[in-house]
Amino acid sequence: MAGVRASTRQIRPTRGYRIFTVVNAVVLVLIGLVTLYPFVNLAARAFSSEAAINAGEVFLWPIGFNLTTLESVVSQELFWVNYRNTILYTIVATIIAMALTTTFAYVLSKHHLKGRTFLIGLALFTMFFTGGLIPNYILISELGFKNTLWAIVLPQAINVFNLLVMKAFFEAFPTELEEAAAIDGLSTYGIFFRVVLPLSKAVIATMVLFYAVAFWNSWFQAFLYMDDPSLYPVTVFLRNIIAGATGTGEGLSDNAVQIGANVKAVTTILTVLPIVCLYPFIQKYFVSGVMLGSVKG
Repeated sequence: MAGVRASTRQIRPTRGYRIFTVVNAVVLVLIGLVTLYPFVNLAARAFSSEAAINAGEVFLWPIGFNLTTLESVVSQELFWVNYRNTILYTIVATIIAMALTTTFAYVLSKHHLKGRTFLIGLALFTMFFTGGLIPNYILISELGFKNTLWAIVLPQAINVFNLLVMKAFFEAFPTELEEAAAIDGLSTYGIFFRVVLPLSKAVIATMVLFYAVAFWNSWFQAFLYMDDPSLYPVTVFLRNIIAGATGTGEGLSDNAVQIGANVKAVTTILTVLPIVCLYPFIQKYFVSGVMLGSVKG
C-alpha cells in the first residue's frame, strides 16, 4: 500500500528545472515581442500623421490619428477588383500547384519507379536553370496566355523545393499501411487518396500555406504578362500606389494628403492581413504528429 501511495505521489520539479522554465519563458516572450514589433509599428504608421512619422515619433501606437491614406486606397473601385483577382488567382493557383506537387512527389518517392533518377534530375535542373525572361515572355505570348489567369498559374505550378519536401515526407511514410491497403483491394489511386493523403495533413497544410503566401505576394508575373489594369492582382495595384507616392503619380487620388509618409505601411497591412487571418487555422498542423497512433508495435 505504501508503495502504491509513493508511486501516485506527485513528483515535484527540481530547482534547476524551475529556473530553466522561467528563463525559457522569458526568452520566448522577448523573441515574440521582437517578432511582433515590426508589424505593430507598421500598423501604427498606417494610422499616424505625416508629421509624426517624419519626426520619428511613431513606435507602438498611432500619433496624430488619420485615415486619409486608407480611405484613398479603399475608396477606389479598382482596388476591390484587383483584390478579388488576387483571391481568385491564389485559390486556383494553389489548388493546381498542390495537385501537381503531391502527385509528382508521391511518384518520385517510389524507389522501384523506372526513370525515377531522371525525373528527379529533371526537377533539380529546373531549380538551378531557367529559360530566361525573354524566352519565357515569348513562350507565354505564343501560348496565348497573356492577360489570362494561366500566365500566373502555370509557370509557377510546381515549386521544386516544395516538391522535394513532400517527396522526403512520402519516402518516410510507413509502407505497412500501403501494403495493408493493397491487401484490402485498394488500387494505387485508392491508396493515395484514401490512405496517404488523409495521413499527410501536416505536410499538405504546410505546402498550402507556402504556395498561398507565394501566389498572394506575387506581382512580377502579372506586371509582365498583363496589360489590362482590371486583371491585375492587388499587389500590382499597391505597387503602383507606392510608385505614385514616390513621384510617378500613378494610382493616387487627388485628395490623398497624407499618403507620402505612410503609404508603405498601409499597403503592407492590406496585403498581409488575409494571410495573417488564415495562418491560425493551419498552425496546428505544424506541430501535430502525422503518424501518431497509426502504426504501433
